[in-house]
Amino acid sequence: MCKFKIIPVIDILNSKAVHALKGERSQYKTLKSYLFHSSNPVEIVRTIKNKLNFYEFYIADLDSIINKAPNYQILKEILEIPDIEIILDPGIANLKEIHNFSSFRIKSLIFGLETLKSFKIINQSLQFFNQNNITISIDMYKGRILSKAKDIKEQNPLDLIKKIESSGIKNIILLDLFRVGQKIGGIPPFYLEILHNFNGNIFVGGGIKNFKDILKYKEQNFSGVLIATALYDGTIEVEKLRNL
Repeated sequence: MCKFKIIPVIDILNSKAVHALKGERSQYKTLKSYLFHSSNPVEIVRTIKNKLNFYEFYIADLDSIINKAPNYQILKEILEIPDIEIILDPGIANLKEIHNFSSFRIKSLIFGLETLKSFKIINQSLQFFNQNNITISIDMYKGRILSKAKDIKEQNPLDLIKKIESSGIKNIILLDLFRVGQKIGGIPPFYLEILHNFNGNIFVGGGIKNFKDILKYKEQNFSGVLIATALYDGTIEVEKLRNL
């Protein structure tokens, strides 16, 4: 298991950083925060790194996920920032798209269940990436798996988790789009069930309410949380994060 991590989220849509809310992507608005005065993802990453001492970021390229128009130039510029690591969700659907990102210096490529065309692509991806450099995002909406792939959506979620584990992949993200941007708080019981059935690193995105919420996930031995809203609106005090 890795050391508990707190990872800032940058959602990119129309090449700008946006505030995600409940997975309703057509309603996403430009991200605003007291921490920075720009919607440029590159500037935001640089500012968060320099001001808050974060060195790992989760980036969701919604232009790639929705329209298959990846922000290659933005990604390249972000990766030129010294001493940072990126985990990237570009909406991988097939092997060709995996190959498109194989040359980028990213820490981990995310395979979201929402966009994968088939589970077998996960196994095929090991031709391009080490198993430690792949993260599977368990995409959900109100606790139900989101996927268009028949061999994913028809499986029992816990069986799916075991199948991921048997492939050798060590990292998963539990991402319920309904919880995103809402600061709902608490740990869904299903997450605890997954925690007890997966022998790897489990990160959680969506619904983080405050600093106490983060402590709950740490105390339960989750591997980390992805935060956006509660960080950018000032709900979570940065000094407390540094101490953690």
